[in-house]
Amino acid sequence: MTITIAGQSGNFQLNVMLPLIALTCCSRSRFCRALALLADKAIAGFKVREDRIKEALERNPILVTALNSVIGYDKGAATAKQAYKQGRPILDVALETTGLSRKKLEQLLDRRPGKGGIHAVPPRLIAPA
Repeated sequence: MTITIAGQSGNFQLNVMLPLIALTCCSRSRFCRALALLADKAIAGFKVREDRIKEALERNPILVTALNSVIGYDKGAATAKQAYKQGRPILDVALETTGLSRKKLEQLLDRRPGKGGIHAVPPRLIAPA
């Protein structure tokens, strides 16, 4: 009953009742034991393979959006499609399709917050909207 009322009381996408829902769920002993078992048997043994994460990030088509302000949407979309189809990193395909240097592409595709994409482009190179 508590979960139902809490769920109905949350408005918009900011559901202030989520902590109450979580508390109610965890207070049910079987559910709590199941969560502990999941944590101990499955999650605790996870090993992060940073090489696989890096590889997946380099091939993620969303990276092309960082290039759109320089190369345009159509060329960006074509680059993303080609990279996805060929299973290649975005940077490698962008080197072939954009005419930009490796250094410039690495600067644009830098995934660190505030470093790549629009932040890497001097304002004079961004086309007006």
